[in-house]
Amino acid sequence: MHTKNLEKQLQEWRHDFHTCPELNFDLEVTSPKVEKLLNDFGYEVHSGIGKTGMVGILKNGSSKKSIGIRADMDALPVEEVNEFKYKSQHPGKMHACGHDGHTVMALGAAKHLAENPNFDGTVYFIFQPDEEKTQGAQAMIDDGLFTKFEIDEVFAFHNLPGMKTGSFASRAGTITASESLFKIELWGQGGHSALPHMGVDTITVGTQIINSLQSIVSRKLNPAVNGVVSVTGFSADGTENVLPGYALITGDSRSLSPESNKIIEDSMKDIVEGIAKAHNIKSSFSYYTRTNMTTNTADQVEAAMTAARTIVGKDMVDGNCEPKLFSEDFSQMTLVKPGCYILIGNGTEGPHGQSLHSSNYDFNDELLVIGSSYWSELVYQRLSSS
Repeated sequence: MHTKNLEKQLQEWRHDFHTCPELNFDLEVTSPKVEKLLNDFGYEVHSGIGKTGMVGILKNGSSKKSIGIRADMDALPVEEVNEFKYKSQHPGKMHACGHDGHTVMALGAAKHLAENPNFDGTVYFIFQPDEEKTQGAQAMIDDGLFTKFEIDEVFAFHNLPGMKTGSFASRAGTITASESLFKIELWGQGGHSALPHMGVDTITVGTQIINSLQSIVSRKLNPAVNGVVSVTGFSADGTENVLPGYALITGDSRSLSPESNKIIEDSMKDIVEGIAKAHNIKSSFSYYTRTNMTTNTADQVEAAMTAARTIVGKDMVDGNCEPKLFSEDFSQMTLVKPGCYILIGNGTEGPHGQSLHSSNYDFNDELLVIGSSYWSELVYQRLSSS
């Protein structure tokens, strides 16, 4: 492992980041810490890209070839229940998705490569804010990520609980789903709870709509094509003794192809309009695709899996895994540049096996050397000096 000698330092960095989680673009502590380390390593650092994002650049040799490695830095609005000594010190905020580990794996590789520049070309380490609300990647692109810097290809990690510790997986084509947000409003006729026949309460209508939405994936999509429709909010203006005349339903859907996403949108619209019409009430429906599918290019997948086999052996690498229904704004980068999104196993037991975004999850420190060694190996292979 290239970075085995850095193991203690990597763990110290990770625990430090874990204690001070920050949200979205508001990385006033995290971003300067990353910038200082990159400067200490001798990198050319460009900060303020996408507000609190930055790019660290290391050049060696004369080749014009280059590679970009993205690490996300933001946390989640989750109250941590873990009791270890490095638990979150920011109430209501937590690194519940492992971005602290992603950041440190990239920093470990950055330090190793600066000390062992056995490559010919340019490495760009991309530290991104606001992955959780999926706006950070596009913000960095809008600020010139791919126009100011000559990045040939991009790669990114995400740890995955439930996968064996240190195992790798990816696939050519779609690997993560799109995310679309929907909003349904209903205007009926409220009234006395003892006289429901004199109005049309929107809880009754809304409940019918919510139940019908669950038929879209099972009855409208090809069974071979995955999708998810989730209602995440249902509120109404009723109160004690008063039936509601207004209701709001919100949620999101996930799709693995533009065709499936369109089927879901059209089916939802038909259901809302049809049920509202049947009850003779007014409705509105909006559907907004916030995050695109992440699509890997075949050459970059092959390169990524070759490097993984070098680090952990072929038995720990799956180069044709099933696509995942979570979303990832690395998708915006792969719309511009060829790239590969890679999954690395976080483990199956204890906090390491808990679901991402759960209050008792924790990134697995065993991955710090594996992941940083992997990034180093990928750079050596893609920017070979031979």
